[in-house]
Amino acid sequence: MKLVFAGTPEVAVPALDALIASGRHDVVAVVTRPDAPAGRGRRLVASPVAERAEEAGIEVLKPGKPREPEFLERLREIGPDCCPVVAYGALLPRVALDIPAHGWVNLHFSLLPAWRGAAPVQHAVMAGDEITGASTFLIEEGLDSGPVYGTVTEEVRPTDTSGDLLTRLAFAGAGLLVATMDGIADGTLKAVPQPSEGVTIAPKITVEDAEVDWSAPALRVDRVVRGCTPAPGAWTVFRGERLKLIQAALVPERTDLAPGETSVAKNNVYVGTGSHVVELLWVQAQGKKPMRAADWARGVRIASGERVGGK
Repeated sequence: MKLVFAGTPEVAVPALDALIASGRHDVVAVVTRPDAPAGRGRRLVASPVAERAEEAGIEVLKPGKPREPEFLERLREIGPDCCPVVAYGALLPRVALDIPAHGWVNLHFSLLPAWRGAAPVQHAVMAGDEITGASTFLIEEGLDSGPVYGTVTEEVRPTDTSGDLLTRLAFAGAGLLVATMDGIADGTLKAVPQPSEGVTIAPKITVEDAEVDWSAPALRVDRVVRGCTPAPGAWTVFRGERLKLIQAALVPERTDLAPGETSVAKNNVYVGTGSHVVELLWVQAQGKKPMRAADWARGVRIASGERVGGK
């Protein structure tokens, strides 16, 4: 089939690569978000998908909004059979959805109808899901509500961050997306409506959502740290400044610290929660690089019993 691929971040690149390498489909253009400022100089930088498409000699379209007449006209000129989508980042209007003969097919990183929305992997980790996966579905105007073509499952490992899990899903999902395009091309694959039961919503995780509540059980603290890594980054307050929490570990045998109370050993930093203790492994203070929590504690001369958290 003639394809126009829509995607923006690094997580979408494996799917684009898989479609290019499939041998059965012709990716004739890519739709991605406009160049965005990045780095200290805030210079405009192309998206990872745009960079990969340009390397492959594929036409790149960067509409400010996908309802722009110039973009819609170009899409009609190309006349794609289907538009596979991975984390494009903009809502598609009905007029755009109607252009390809087989519609726009999204690779979404959850087992729909669970975790519809912008942050399915983060929510799966924070909710303590043991199994998640990816789904391909036909995009409708509702929020990730279209009929599903196929799924692939993935175990959520006890130490997975959302970044770890998303990386695995990006590659597993790439194979699923190619298989979906193959089935649509052959006429052997039909989309099945999502069940009305089991719908959960996964809105974007904000910085406010990522603040650790030390009065919560240790398991919840661990899930927030893992679910918010790498973005937006779990955090707490220490001496009036934010402290980013990059990695922590459960210490179920200890229950001797009050919520937010610290205990410092030579190579360990422990913090109390609403249940048992957690150990801070990697942190990042404001204006500093990530470092081992024990090194940070020595540098700031944190005293055992001093508290983290609060405003």
